[in-house]
Amino acid sequence: MVNTLRAKFGSENVIASDIKKPSIEQRNTGPFVYADVLNYRALEQIVVDYGIDWVVHFSAILSAAGERNPSLGLNVNMTGFQNVLDLAKAHNLRLLSPSTMGAFGPTTPKDSTPDLTVMRPNTIYGITKVHMELLGEYYREKYQVDFRSLRYPGIISADSPPGGGTTDYAVDIFHAALKHNSYESFLDADTRLPMAYIDDCIVGTMQLLEAPQEALTQRVYNVHACDFSPEELAGEIRRQHSDAFAITYRPDFRQAIADTWPRTMADEAARRDWGWNPVFGTADIVRVMLDKLGPVYSPGLAAEEMPAAVVAS
Repeated sequence: MVNTLRAKFGSENVIASDIKKPSIEQRNTGPFVYADVLNYRALEQIVVDYGIDWVVHFSAILSAAGERNPSLGLNVNMTGFQNVLDLAKAHNLRLLSPSTMGAFGPTTPKDSTPDLTVMRPNTIYGITKVHMELLGEYYREKYQVDFRSLRYPGIISADSPPGGGTTDYAVDIFHAALKHNSYESFLDADTRLPMAYIDDCIVGTMQLLEAPQEALTQRVYNVHACDFSPEELAGEIRRQHSDAFAITYRPDFRQAIADTWPRTMADEAARRDWGWNPVFGTADIVRVMLDKLGPVYSPGLAAEEMPAAVVAS
């Protein structure tokens, strides 16, 4: 996302931040600052010193990690967002803070889940994201803060380390297929979930970030690109990689989380209001993941050269 923003707006105009030391490559592409979302004054100094106008707030403890450490999830996801939201109010910032399909819950309709419906999630991650959505909309109505959000499905990429999400299997499976030609899934065979490839995610996020305010009929949008189950994904890997690829199933605590999420999401509003139009389907995702990760497992590649993988849900 940072690279895409810098390509469009110029490297010096996009300030990357984290609490982790950036790689040399990341540091060489443009400004980087240490930013702890729990420290309001330090965040405010960054906003003032760099003349920040827009904030894209990705900091969050994801679904599985939030269940392992609820207090950390509550602190980062709620207090951290509150700090950024108050900064947006104080300094007239445009704020995009992604939400998630995890904001839905066990009583939500599972198929073609609409933007507005019963939510009531039962995970720390989902609860904090509903809080974020509602508080962002409140600040929009009460203080005219330019708040925007989109509910990500599982995001598939070959470029970053796992983030502690329930959909991590949909990347781990490619590494296992290329390394062992087999995979043990922590979700059941027929657990269907919405997914998207990272390139579609970045394009959609940019579209919402740049959309004129008058085009937005709401402030939180579903986005859906494709959907599949572990068994269907394994079948596509067999077609494109190896007939002998084998998958087994040993569901763990993440199965109960996945069971509360939609199977598909309705995203007509995002398509109508700001042009959401994903291009990667399941077969496309399998092709590009195998192409990108294949060289990683070629003989002779040093272990330190191996990229990691991420699913952001």
